[in-house]
Amino acid sequence: MTCLFDLDGTLLDSNGVWAEVDRAFLGRRGLAPTPEYEKTVARSIFPVAAVFTRDYYRLPDSPDAIMAEWEALAKEAYRLHAPLKSGAKELLSRCREAGSTLLVFTACMPALCEAALERFGLAQTFDRLLYAGTLGLQKHAPDSFGHLAELLQVPPEDCVLFDDSPENCAAAAKAGFKTVGVYDRYYHDRQEELRAVCGRYVRSLTELL
Repeated sequence: MTCLFDLDGTLLDSNGVWAEVDRAFLGRRGLAPTPEYEKTVARSIFPVAAVFTRDYYRLPDSPDAIMAEWEALAKEAYRLHAPLKSGAKELLSRCREAGSTLLVFTACMPALCEAALERFGLAQTFDRLLYAGTLGLQKHAPDSFGHLAELLQVPPEDCVLFDDSPENCAAAAKAGFKTVGVYDRYYHDRQEELRAVCGRYVRSLTELL
């Protein structure tokens, strides 16, 4: 079995970091996030989110400059503060003992993901770290997980996704992946939607131990 784990909100309690980053980034420019902005960037890989941010707020900054500032703002939290979710390390260990292939599939910036995994001693746990931005895949797009299965050369039915996003889980299920929806407070108001698109739903990873 190939187990794919999302990072932010699934293995790492870090979705709140990005709300703070948005507020800080826009606050420096005398701006504030709107509901439309928050919804769009939450669903986007970083290059797409950066272009959207520039255009939405008519900023003079280049997308690369925006991403660099986001990374700088988030770096301390990933290296020092964002906690691992309860049961994450134990679940990964059990999946490894069962002979599963372990992958991270994340929209997070590579440097931030790697810093967090290093901090918790998980850098060598995974067979591969897959970055949606590097692959050019929007995780919530209808065809993203089909393309991912082709890239991995693994049948979709032999893959299971652990993710907190209703859109991501819906896209994976449509592609034939097994899906485990993981509660995160960022999506607190969308838990029934998450339940509906997942083969299994858990409030905590400890339920899977």
